[in-house]
Amino acid sequence: MKKIIAITLIILLIDQISKIYIKTNFQVNDFVSIMPGFKLTFVENPGMAYGFHFGGIIGKYFLVIVRIFLIGGMVYLFKNWLQRGESNYLIIPMSMIFAGAIGNLIDGMFYGLIFDSGTVYDESIDQWIGYGGISKLVPFGQGYSSFMRGCVVDMLHFPLVDFTLPDSWPVIGGKHIEFFKYIFNVADSAITVGAAFLLIFRKKAFPNGLEF
Repeated sequence: MKKIIAITLIILLIDQISKIYIKTNFQVNDFVSIMPGFKLTFVENPGMAYGFHFGGIIGKYFLVIVRIFLIGGMVYLFKNWLQRGESNYLIIPMSMIFAGAIGNLIDGMFYGLIFDSGTVYDESIDQWIGYGGISKLVPFGQGYSSFMRGCVVDMLHFPLVDFTLPDSWPVIGGKHIEFFKYIFNVADSAITVGAAFLLIFRKKAFPNGLEF
């Protein structure tokens, strides 16, 4: 149990510090080039990992509820796995996924309550509306929105390929080519890396098959 708690707290600490720093020092769509192929680019995401979202505010509520049930289910699984003495090949990756899920849940549930500005949902046009300026932390409950209406802060951007084709080229001239264009955060990274470890070491993680 100590291992699960330690991994979760370390990931959550890094995740939340990085998000709060970006939100209180960058305007939306601001970026800083750290090195070739790596930028810090601030975007706000009302939905899932890597910028995917659906269903407006109802979709957002649905995602928050799903994350709560997922986290609750994982607590139950951890209890069973620890009692059975499951290996670190299972416990460590699942702890990373667990921490990532909590990290993004915190944003969605509470960021609208603790920051003075952020992306909000306009029901009259069925769209999420951005904002200008740099956000500031405010006393709990005095933020720009209400419970469960906050947006996830993303900033990790790895445009390994990033160029514009010459205008003189026929048909495709002037087209911008970028890979990898998705912007994500530490919590998303923890979930992705944890899932990758489970896939790579699946025979050691699940020597007797998938058991709950």
